[in-house]
Amino acid sequence: MKKKINFDNKDFNELVKKQNFLSFSFTFLILLIYFVFIIIIGFKPNIFSFFLNDSKFTIGIIYGFSIIVFSIFLTIIYVLLANKILDKIRERI
Repeated sequence: MKKKINFDNKDFNELVKKQNFLSFSFTFLILLIYFVFIIIIGFKPNIFSFFLNDSKFTIGIIYGFSIIVFSIFLTIIYVLLANKILDKIRERI
């Protein structure tokens, strides 16, 4: 049998507050990094054309790869925080 969620419950409100904070914070970080990337490509694309230490990699490739790695890192952090903090609150509800 399913439990009914009481929306006036203090634990439920705490869960929503913490989950929204994590989600919006991480979303803001990713969007900020991505839009800075797009703005640089749009207005100063020559910044990303410099090669790093006579290698085959440009700053643009490294920056783009860093966005992907940072997104994966934030996903891992979110999952760890959700499992450690948010799931404990969910169990109390």
